[in-house]
Amino acid sequence: VLYQAVLNALEAVESAMKPGTRWLDMQTLAYREILTHLKEHDLVRGDIDEMLAADVGAVFMPHGLGHFLGLDTHDVGGYNGSDTPARSTRPGYRSVRTSRALAPNMVITVEPGCYMIDAILDKALLPEDPRSKFLNAELINASYRGIGGVRLEDNVVITE
Repeated sequence: VLYQAVLNALEAVESAMKPGTRWLDMQTLAYREILTHLKEHDLVRGDIDEMLAADVGAVFMPHGLGHFLGLDTHDVGGYNGSDTPARSTRPGYRSVRTSRALAPNMVITVEPGCYMIDAILDKALLPEDPRSKFLNAELINASYRGIGGVRLEDNVVITE
């Protein structure tokens, strides 16, 4: 289930990548794909748009979608220039390494992941946490605790 959720996210993001696409939009697309697949398998319940607004995606993918590659493995330049939105403070989004629009010849990793991290799940499953209403605690606790997760990574060159 987790592998297919991540593969769906990877394929959707890579299909949508083109010059002018904002990387933050790709983070949201990855979340949407992962949550859709988890919903098909009853790990999450409810409206996907409401889950996105409540940052449920970050429960399963707390990291950013990828980073630039260049002279360094984690190349710099993700938040520079006047056309770059400021770093988000939202869970998951705050770990995104760029808010820039993609441009030709940029090289960036695409690294969606889906994890079952006890510390994150423990907090998200608390009754007072607004994300808890979307999570199938019984299924998650019975079948998904302690299994870790899946991350896939491709390196992509943006072309015209």
